[in-house]
Amino acid sequence: MDKFRMTAHSLLEDADENEEPLVRSVNDFYKPLSFKDFPTSILSPPIDKSFLRSFLNCQLTKEECRFIGFREQTYRPELIERTILEVAGTILTAQLALKYGLACHVAGGTHHAESARGKGLMTWTEDDATDEDTSTLDFMKRLYRGEKTVDRVLVVDCDVHQGDGTATFHAKSEYLHDKLFTLDLHAASNYPHPKQLCTYDVPLPDNCNDREYMSALSSSLDKAIKEIQPQLVLYNAGVDPYKHDKLGRLSLSWEGLQQRDAFVVRKCVDDNIPVACVVGGGYESDVRALGKRHALIHRVCGDIWRENKCGKGTETA
Repeated sequence: MDKFRMTAHSLLEDADENEEPLVRSVNDFYKPLSFKDFPTSILSPPIDKSFLRSFLNCQLTKEECRFIGFREQTYRPELIERTILEVAGTILTAQLALKYGLACHVAGGTHHAESARGKGLMTWTEDDATDEDTSTLDFMKRLYRGEKTVDRVLVVDCDVHQGDGTATFHAKSEYLHDKLFTLDLHAASNYPHPKQLCTYDVPLPDNCNDREYMSALSSSLDKAIKEIQPQLVLYNAGVDPYKHDKLGRLSLSWEGLQQRDAFVVRKCVDDNIPVACVVGGGYESDVRALGKRHALIHRVCGDIWRENKCGKGTETA
């Protein structure tokens, strides 16, 4: 997608408050395994094996492709490769967060797909692809998982659309129901319909402004972290709550998005919880402007790392 390319472009070209780009060169990005080297078997479970096989072999039915939203484009090799690399990038971002405390992905945030079907222009939900399969033991041994076992992961989803797919992995998956928890702030009247049951649901009214949003976020995030005691936070920093987003329905300003991201990341850093950030949704005809909006979470993380100077790095995957 062009917006991912333009997010990276913004990080490489647009000056920040220090009057220089956040990333010096393309070689400074961490890169996931290539498509041909990534062991797709680690995705199942939790992704249904039959669905995964059908997608990779271009054997999904027309109805399944229609439900995903890409229709005949679902069979294109470049779409299949992009889907795998997006998941691989999220896994890498989680590893980097566990190692350094803080990491950002220039893509990621697909949260509508379920275990056995894609939907909402998403083939599967990559926030749930986190555990091992015996056929890829060597690969899993190389994965960095932190100094301690991660048993509790909290997804903080601030995309304007409810992460209904992610919610199903907590509510319906025997594999993840006691490991994966979701805090979801979303526009109540927006897609999807019907909604799923998240661990913490925060439906917001149309035209919700910065002040109202931050009040809801502050109380709900404090409650979720206190009750779940997560060992890793996956933060979906979707920019579609922005007031000019084509599909948003909320009314956050640029400063409101920045305040939101800073609050979530700073709370995790202050509580010594590793946080892996993904860019989530954003819809804008000016892709250059959208890329700058998605780059905001990376800049916020850079600022917080510089403030703390605690020996943990901000890594960009």
